[in-house]
Amino acid sequence: MLRIHFGWRDLENIRITQQPEPLWELMCAVCRLQTSQGLVEFGHWRRETGRRLSRDRRASHALHTLRTVIPASGYIPDFLTPSVTGECLEAGLDELRATPRDRLAAELTRFADTRPVPGWIRGPHEPAVASLRLVSDALRASFRTLLEPHWRHVRSAVVDDVAVRTRAVLGGGSAALLEGLRPFARWNPPYLDVDYPVDRELRLDGRGLTLVPSYFCWRRPTALADPDLDPVLVYPVVKQPLEIARAGEERLERLLGRTRSAVLVDVAGHRTRTTTELARALGLAPASASYQISVLRGAGLVVSRRDGKHVEHTATPLALNLLAGTGTTFRRGSKT
Repeated sequence: MLRIHFGWRDLENIRITQQPEPLWELMCAVCRLQTSQGLVEFGHWRRETGRRLSRDRRASHALHTLRTVIPASGYIPDFLTPSVTGECLEAGLDELRATPRDRLAAELTRFADTRPVPGWIRGPHEPAVASLRLVSDALRASFRTLLEPHWRHVRSAVVDDVAVRTRAVLGGGSAALLEGLRPFARWNPPYLDVDYPVDRELRLDGRGLTLVPSYFCWRRPTALADPDLDPVLVYPVVKQPLEIARAGEERLERLLGRTRSAVLVDVAGHRTRTTTELARALGLAPASASYQISVLRGAGLVVSRRDGKHVEHTATPLALNLLAGTGTTFRRGSKT
């Protein structure tokens, strides 16, 4: 169990990342690829990724490099998951390459206590630039192979979870947010007791806590090993198997086109949706989101109404029947 100690300042300083964090998702995905965990959720993804790797020697070599420092269980060096960056892979890689030499040496020494340090990592008294560049390149290549084809689904699941957490905060404050982390964490003021593979104590000491929702995190949360780093808790979101999401989406895309079908699925997954929320969730320019909504409205698939400063959009019964007919799956939620 991981026991996180909160003070009143920490309760005022709880943050939730609004988008999936690429390096955390990648680290979790590498772990999932090495195990049989989540046969339903990840089985098809593992088979598809295996086929892709078998056809791409460079991608396979990059993943092999990562596996030497990202084991399926046990200690993983913290420098591989630097400060959260808001869905910007390159910003995270820039921070990783800037890891101070003394921190790199300390984390690799700790890693060496549990398993052999790979030969491509230079010793602590040699320049670390080459090693950090190598692992950075491996992370980038592996992201393209493991995650990029599925990134929209990953982002959609994370955005939906953020909406749930946001409503909890609006309805009951920080306590409701922490209570909502069940079943993998229990709020027992002033402690958050987290399901964790080893016993640990983490004192926030006024630094607050950043919650990171993750698609590829499985069953129980994970956190940074070094208690002196900015506290982060990565937790699993509700997910549907990627192949189910893609099958329905491909049918709908053939009918409406990729962007327009994504907009319709997003609207249908919520009771109401504003143009700004759509644009943020799908990574669209506001003007593009507005245009797609207008086309769907003209086709009778969306209705819109003004509510104060915002225009809210809702999927029509015709749209819901269309989605059901194509086999597209979505979770109908409340307004975010």
